Amino acid sequence: MALILTRALRGAIATLLIAAAPAHAADSTPTPRLSVGNPVAGAAWSADNVCKECHNPDGNSSVAEYPRLGGQYSAYLFKQLQDFRDGRRKNVIMQALTQDIGDRDLADIAAHFAAQPVMTGSAAVANPQGKRLFEAGDPARQIPACAACHGADGKGALAGKLAYPAIGGQHRYYLRGQLQGWKTGTRSNSPDGIMNGIARALGEADIEALADYLSGL
Repeated sequence: MALILTRALRGAIATLLIAAAPAHAADSTPTPRLSVGNPVAGAAWSADNVCKECHNPDGNSSVAEYPRLGGQYSAYLFKQLQDFRDGRRKNVIMQALTQDIGDRDLADIAAHFAAQPVMTGSAAVANPQGKRLFEAGDPARQIPACAACHGADGKGALAGKLAYPAIGGQHRYYLRGQLQGWKTGTRSNSPDGIMNGIARALGEADIEALADYLSGL
């Protein structure tokens, strides 16, 4: 039996939803990581669909090519899901899975994963080059410190309405792939293209070092 809700059923559910814009339900407690959506509704949606097949029920995927989502900022996840659906971020699988999902459901899915334990690395990685770039950047090459936006522990940060994602504890394979995507331009959905500019200044050895170090945080 297919795990994905049929388009007709999703449409029927959508007609029962009152709020037009994603927001916390009255029984949800807003936290810095949980600013949009209803995690209870999101948990039910995720359980009935395929999210858990790749990302695990708690969002902390055990497969390197699928990102860990646990404890990620809901505002960030919501934007990424919208970007997949609307074609601003390219991934054949995610574009297909999100194409018929409205903002309310996307916000709830994001809230569900944001409410899970924050991703953590399985073991600290001693990589001096990665640690240096993360903590101090490289001013000579105009590379800012990753920690300046993503937090001293790599678990993300909020700046007004902008959510800088948690990257510490993410899969090394996934981190490397995203940095390479920013560098080559195959991914280009960061605000004002900031990540593309930073990644273009990174060499392959920098990318490997950062992915290695960040995966252990």
